[in-house]
Amino acid sequence: MKPHLYVLTGASRGLGLAMAQQLMQPGNSLLCISRHANALLAQTAAQADIPLTQWTHDLIDGEALSRRLQDWLALQGPETFSSATLINNAGMIPAITPLGNAHPADLSRAMRVGLEAPMQITAAFLHVTHHWSVPLKVLNISSGLGRRPMASQSAYCAAKAGLDHFTRCLALDEAQREHGARVCALAPGVVDTDMQVELRSASTEQFPDQPRFEKLKTQGLLTSSQEAARQVLAYLARPDYGSQSVADVRDPDQ
Repeated sequence: MKPHLYVLTGASRGLGLAMAQQLMQPGNSLLCISRHANALLAQTAAQADIPLTQWTHDLIDGEALSRRLQDWLALQGPETFSSATLINNAGMIPAITPLGNAHPADLSRAMRVGLEAPMQITAAFLHVTHHWSVPLKVLNISSGLGRRPMASQSAYCAAKAGLDHFTRCLALDEAQREHGARVCALAPGVVDTDMQVELRSASTEQFPDQPRFEKLKTQGLLTSSQEAARQVLAYLARPDYGSQSVADVRDPDQ
């Protein structure tokens, strides 16, 4: 049996790490891309005899990464895998402050990592697999903050909103292809990650919504990374995946 390929960014911690761990199943092959390799992930893959490749790359240079991915996929060829899935999970939260106080370099990094790199990586993935006849999927990990505004979060909200809309456009592109990829920008709910720690640690002067995020933690309303990963991967495996280009795991109608 040919393996199912999963290309996953931001796989060294948080939701990305949890997804990578749960994808460590017989019949899968993983290419994980993060700023730092994860030794535990490598150990798990070795013990389970699951093919795992880890690339260390900062997504602020998405152009170089897209070239590397394109070359790597071309070397694999269309007969290597039973399916190919790209999961754009990596993102970053810039300094939590009103836009007027934000540093231009911080804003640039947030947009390049959160929006520009996913577009570049997706373009490379689809360019090489254009003539592959195997099932293709693209999953962009979005956020509820891409669909509603929040003070002191302009860059993060804008990156996620852009991710949603580029996914809508991508879905239209792929619908025209005979073997087009099924795509979705999926919000995973409120997940207990390092981002939540940063939001709870911000001052109320800089971040008016800080008490709300503190309350989410104290009242046990955050979803663990493992549970969020389970929900996201279950959505990815649904037979109707891609029927909605923008979705949320918390929506009871989905």
